[in-house]
Amino acid sequence: MGNGTSSLERVNRGSEGRINLDPDNVEQGLSQLVLTLIELIRQLVERHAMRRVEGGSLTDEEIERLGVALMSLENKMEEMKEIFGFTDEDLNIHLGPLGNLL
Repeated sequence: MGNGTSSLERVNRGSEGRINLDPDNVEQGLSQLVLTLIELIRQLVERHAMRRVEGGSLTDEEIERLGVALMSLENKMEEMKEIFGFTDEDLNIHLGPLGNLL
């Protein structure tokens, strides 16, 4: 590629706007991905906890602590979504034929 352009310039021009290398957008996209993964893990933990509660394998004290921890985590997620300006729909990534993530 001896035409004097860097790889970055070629990618930027060849993509016609599909790849945006603006640092603000990269940060927003990364924060959206991270919060989406955290929300997915939070929901999985919550479902697992409910199975354990329904299965009777936890004491009343463990159920109480688990409930408080899950509510605290959910509140923190709501706070983080507000800080970054995301809605629940923003974190529900579409996976093509697999459907929506959340």
